[in-house]
Amino acid sequence: MKVTCVGGGPASLYFSILMKLRDPSHDITVYERNPAGSTYGWGVTYWGGLLDKLRESDPESARAIGEASVRWRDGVAHVGGRSTRHRGDEGFGIGRRRLLGILADRAAGLGVRVEFEHEIAGEVAGADLVVVADGVNSLLRRHHEDDFGTEVATGRNTYIWLGTTKVFDAFTFAFVETEHGWIWCYGYRFNDERSTCVIECSTATWAGLGLDRAGEADGLALLEKLFGELLDGHRLIGRGQADAQWLRFQTVTNRSWYRGNLVLVGDAAHTTHYSIGAGTTLALEDSIALAGALGRHAGLEPALAEYERKRKAALLPVQSAARYSARFYESLPRYVRLEPAQMFALLGQRHSPLLPHIPPLLYYRLDQAAGRLEALRRVKRWAGHRIAGSLQLFSR
Repeated sequence: MKVTCVGGGPASLYFSILMKLRDPSHDITVYERNPAGSTYGWGVTYWGGLLDKLRESDPESARAIGEASVRWRDGVAHVGGRSTRHRGDEGFGIGRRRLLGILADRAAGLGVRVEFEHEIAGEVAGADLVVVADGVNSLLRRHHEDDFGTEVATGRNTYIWLGTTKVFDAFTFAFVETEHGWIWCYGYRFNDERSTCVIECSTATWAGLGLDRAGEADGLALLEKLFGELLDGHRLIGRGQADAQWLRFQTVTNRSWYRGNLVLVGDAAHTTHYSIGAGTTLALEDSIALAGALGRHAGLEPALAEYERKRKAALLPVQSAARYSARFYESLPRYVRLEPAQMFALLGQRHSPLLPHIPPLLYYRLDQAAGRLEALRRVKRWAGHRIAGSLQLFSR
C-alpha cells in the first residue's frame, strides 16, 4: 500500500510506525509543513493506560517515550492565598518536541520518509490511502468540509499556551482574583527544567486586564506579576519564533471520518478541551485503531468504516467529559468561593452532568456522603466474606 500522511504530529508518525511494523513493504511518506524541530506547545500529558497500549503496539518506541517522561502523583490547587494538596493517580509529562523526535526517529528507522517544509492542501495523487492529520485547522479537511460534515464550536473563555522555567512538583492549578475577574492556570512539568503553563480567563477579564491589546513581552510581564507567588521568581516563556497567541478553544466534530481514500485522525477528526489533557492520547489511540482495522480487512472501505465506528463510540464519554470540564471553567465564579479542599474535590467532579444543576456546596456534601457510603459498603462486603468464610470453616 502507498500511504501519504498529511501532518507530522504524533498521529501520523505513530500510524506510519505501526503500518511499517505490520508490513515493511508499505510505501509511506509523512509530509509536515513546518521545519524539522519546530512545534507549537510545550509539554503534553498522558496517563499509564496509554503507555500500556503503546507497549502492546511497539515496545521500542514505548520504552523511549517512558524513559523521556517525568511523573507525578500529587495535585495542588491554589485559590487566592489558600492551598490544598491531594494524592492521585500517576500522571506523565513529556516535551512535545521530544515526543515528536522519538516518533520521527523510529519511523525513519523503519523506512518511513518524513518530508519537512512540504505543505499539502489539495488533492493527493497516486496514494492508496491519505491520512489527514494536519490538526484542528486542517486544510485538507476544509477542502472536503461538506463531505466530512465538519462542525466547529468556539468556547467562551480565552487561553494562552506558555512555558515556564518553574518546575512544578505536582499537577498545579492556581486561581487569582483581579479587579476584572478571575484568571487561572494549569501547570505541569515535562522535563527537569521546564513546565507547561496554560493560562485561562473569561474574555471580559482578558480585555479588562488589557491582555487583548498587549504585545507578548508586556503580556508575559503582567502574567508573571499576577502569578508571582506561584512562579516564585521564574519567568514565563512565549513561543519564541512568533508571539504566543490568546485563543478560544475550538471543538471540532465530523459527521464522517473518511471520504474515499481520505481518513481523518487526531485533531483533524475531533478535539477535546485541553483541561482534560487527552488530545495526544486520543491521537495515538486513533492511529492504533486505524492500523488495526486496516490489518483486519482486505478492502479499504470496510477498514475505514470499522475505524470510524469504533473510535466514535470510544470518544463519546471523553467528549462529554470535555464539554462539562470546559463548562466548569466557563462558570468558575460559581465554584471559586468554596474552601480550597472543596473546590479541588469539585475540580475532580467537573465532568459530571449533574454538577451544573446542583448548588456546588450541596453537590460537594452529597459527593462526600456517597463516598463514605461506598466505603461502608466495601467494609460490609469484606466483613461478609470473612464471616462466610468463618462459618464454612466451623461447619467442617
